[in-house]
Amino acid sequence: MEASRILAVDDNPEIREIIQILLSGEGFLVEEAPDGNAALNKLKEQDFDLIILDIMMPGLSGYQTCLEIRRISNAPILFLSARTKDSDKTLGFSSGGDDYLAKPFSYSELISRSKALIRRYQVYKGKETPASRNHPDTLHFHHLEIDEANQQVKSNGTLLELTDTEFAILLLLVKNRGRIFSAERLYESIWNEPYYYGANNTLMVHIRNLRKKIEEDPKSPVLIKTVWGKGYRCD
Repeated sequence: MEASRILAVDDNPEIREIIQILLSGEGFLVEEAPDGNAALNKLKEQDFDLIILDIMMPGLSGYQTCLEIRRISNAPILFLSARTKDSDKTLGFSSGGDDYLAKPFSYSELISRSKALIRRYQVYKGKETPASRNHPDTLHFHHLEIDEANQQVKSNGTLLELTDTEFAILLLLVKNRGRIFSAERLYESIWNEPYYYGANNTLMVHIRNLRKKIEEDPKSPVLIKTVWGKGYRCD
C-alpha cells in the first residue's frame, strides 16, 4: 500500500524536523513548507492525507492558510500552536481545521492524532475500502443526497463542500437515525480517541459549521437536532 503523505507547515525548521523524524519513523512520507504560500503551492501540485499547520507564521497566518486550503483540498488539518485559548481553537475549527494540538506537544500524542486523522480520512475517501466503490448507493435524508463511496453531499442537487470531519459526523448520525449520540460517544466514534476535557467545544464547533452548510435555517436546525442534556441525533 502506498505510504500516506503528510505536509508539515511551520516557520520553525526545528519543529518541522521533529515532525519529519517522528512521522517518517512511522512510515509516512513527510514534506515540509516554511509558510502558508509555500504550502499552497505544494497542495496545487500533489495530494496529501494530512496537513499539520502552525498558526503564527509570517505572511499568511495558519487561519488564513487553512481557509485557502479548504478551497482546494478536504484533507484533514491538524493545527499545531502555542495559542491554546478556547477562542483560538474555535477560530481554528471555524477556519476548517479538524483537530488542535498545543505546543509543546507530546510526541506520542502527535503520532496518535496524526494516525487517527489519516485513518478516518482514508476510510471515508475509500482509500482503504476499494470494494465500497462497487456499491455507489446514495443515502437520501430530507433534501440531502449522501454519496458514501465518494464522500459527497448534495443539497437539492447542489454539491456541498464538507470537510472529512463534517462528512463523518453527518454520515454517522444519518446512518443511525433516531439514535441519540452523547458528545462523548460522538467524539470517540469520529476521532477514534478517548474523550477529553474541552472535546465538547471541538465537537460543537464542527456541528455548528456543518449546520451552516446543510440546514435551511441553521438557527433552527431540523436535520441535526440537539437533545438537551443528552447529545445529538438525526430523525
